[in-house]
Amino acid sequence: MERIETTILRNLVCEEEYSRKVIPFIEPDYFENKTEKVIFQEISQFIVKYDSAITIEALNIEIENRTDLTETEIKESRETTRTFDDAPVDTQWLIESTEKWCRDRAIYLALMESIHIADGNDEKKNRDAIPTILSDALAVSFDNHIGHDYLQDYEERYESYHRKESRIQFDLEHFNKITKGGLPNKTLNIALAGTGVGKSLFMCHHAASVLLEGKNVLYITLEMAEEKIAERIDANLLNVNIQDITDLPKPMFDKKVNSIAKKTQGTLIIKEYPTASAHSGHFKSLLNELALKKSFKPDIIFIDYLNICASSRYAKTANVNSYSYIKAIAEELRGLAVEANLPIVSATQTTRSGYGSSDVDLTDTSESFGLPATADLMFALISTEELEGLNQIMVKQLKNRYNDPTIFKRFVVGVDRAKMRLYDCEQKAQDDILDNGTEEEYNEEKKLPKKSFAEFKF
Repeated sequence: MERIETTILRNLVCEEEYSRKVIPFIEPDYFENKTEKVIFQEISQFIVKYDSAITIEALNIEIENRTDLTETEIKESRETTRTFDDAPVDTQWLIESTEKWCRDRAIYLALMESIHIADGNDEKKNRDAIPTILSDALAVSFDNHIGHDYLQDYEERYESYHRKESRIQFDLEHFNKITKGGLPNKTLNIALAGTGVGKSLFMCHHAASVLLEGKNVLYITLEMAEEKIAERIDANLLNVNIQDITDLPKPMFDKKVNSIAKKTQGTLIIKEYPTASAHSGHFKSLLNELALKKSFKPDIIFIDYLNICASSRYAKTANVNSYSYIKAIAEELRGLAVEANLPIVSATQTTRSGYGSSDVDLTDTSESFGLPATADLMFALISTEELEGLNQIMVKQLKNRYNDPTIFKRFVVGVDRAKMRLYDCEQKAQDDILDNGTEEEYNEEKKLPKKSFAEFKF
């Protein structure tokens, strides 16, 4: 029986369609045998240089011209290529088998490298690099999509215009208006606010509302303990003041939680990492682990919050300016959103000048102006003494790839800090805001039924 390595090499020579699809994804180090590695290198280099499939004759000549091989190794290579023929093989099977082989080899090499690093034998990498190395290996796959042909793919394009895009809806009217019905997949969405204004409150509330819609939610916290985030969500979902949760009798607590469980098909996972210790590589590993151990795939990820994440590109001790560092984190998180095909919601701090301001803008983004450039949606949460007296938070759009940001440029939402909830305000509250922008017609019939906390009977 022919080895998979031999099958791959033989078809790289004999099947040009196959070779063009898989060459970009195969690494020379995947081949254990030196002879096979040499053959692959020559095939790959020839295709790249001449944009054409290599013949067996040309392959043998290129190998013989190498000065780094012994006579024995050249002979072994010639004997291997002599077995190459054009025996037919199912192309789809071969592509899938090659993909599996690449992934298996990538994982094996990643494990070996990780052991080498863990033993302290790598001077360039420390143990922090291991999660990224492993997650990159697990993510090895063939992407056959090579782009959209504008003239040839017009029918597909037309269908996409009329296909309803999957979105994660808000339970807040104006957030659905500015996003045209919710957050699309493959996006990074950022709330900008000062300390104590409501970054975590916003994310906890939205996580709770998404759970009630039957979606799977992953909440990653790098600031507060898992239990503290769960406590805030308890206050929100169980309709209990946060300071009174500890006074609930166990039977009453059980009843309230079970009532929520009966009303949703979704799952909420809260995962804590130490501050500034975790990056996108760790989050990828977590997703893989959750899929394997709990068969859990999130529909949305909340990361609390962006500024205290780490970057997989830079070591903690790296001498890099805050602009580059925060921008790298944002780009990595958006890359994760694309890879996982879901929206990510996170937050960032305002600068000192933005803290307590009634008119926050992009220049008030703490540490990096590169963050707004990466985000798909960015909005400020603004609190003043007057707004606090009205139990309101003002929302100001800063960047919006989903809609015209001048539509509802500013609006207010009600806030119940005791129960960690946000709620829609009466229209009069919106009318009082200057520079509200023009309203876009919004079809309420297109919205999914909004679950009201009033519906829950305990």
